[in-house]
Amino acid sequence: MANTFQRARSEEQRAVRRKAILDTTAAMLGEMPVAQVSLNELSRRVGLAKSNVLRYFESREAVLLELLATASQELLERLDTVLPEAVDADAPVTERADQVAAALTDALAERPVLCDLISAQGSVLERNVSTDVAAEYKRATIAHVFDLAGRVRTHVPELGEQDAVRFITGALMIVTAAWPHAHPSPAVLAVYESDPELAVLRLHFATVLRESLEVMLSGLLARAAG
Repeated sequence: MANTFQRARSEEQRAVRRKAILDTTAAMLGEMPVAQVSLNELSRRVGLAKSNVLRYFESREAVLLELLATASQELLERLDTVLPEAVDADAPVTERADQVAAALTDALAERPVLCDLISAQGSVLERNVSTDVAAEYKRATIAHVFDLAGRVRTHVPELGEQDAVRFITGALMIVTAAWPHAHPSPAVLAVYESDPELAVLRLHFATVLRESLEVMLSGLLARAAG
């Protein structure tokens, strides 16, 4: 049964409402892709009129951008654990680079909601928000990119700061492109299953991401060395 709320009259109550909206949206993303998350269904599940949901978030996209920021922070925290375990500090730089690429790939691949949000960021999530919300999200994004770049440089110090940022920015662009292609529509899936010759175009997300990250890191390191 959906929750029913009285109108929030304090900052504490507003925080409770906002958290309920975010938690409900996160639960929906566990069941459906970003494209299917509607404001009407969110309102129904959280037990608020759509107009009341819009008191706390200016749009569906604003809710999803906040979830993306939260999920990005969780990725950083995960990498703090997995990178030291995955990367052999005494290995040659080429091996360490491949180990970083593999660890980052695994951390992303095990977070399908984050990957779906990343893939929708530029084309969907940033299209129905105010300049204030967009600016706040971009500040958070910049901080996350530099934090990720710093974690990469901890294990591959041969990579300069600028190139580490290039690497992370490129990694996010690869996720944006690869995720939807690796999760095609039912019609495209049916085509792949019915015609093996066409299935050669089907992508495996983790494989494409890892190989692309390896190549990009290798190229950045080679250029820096040269």
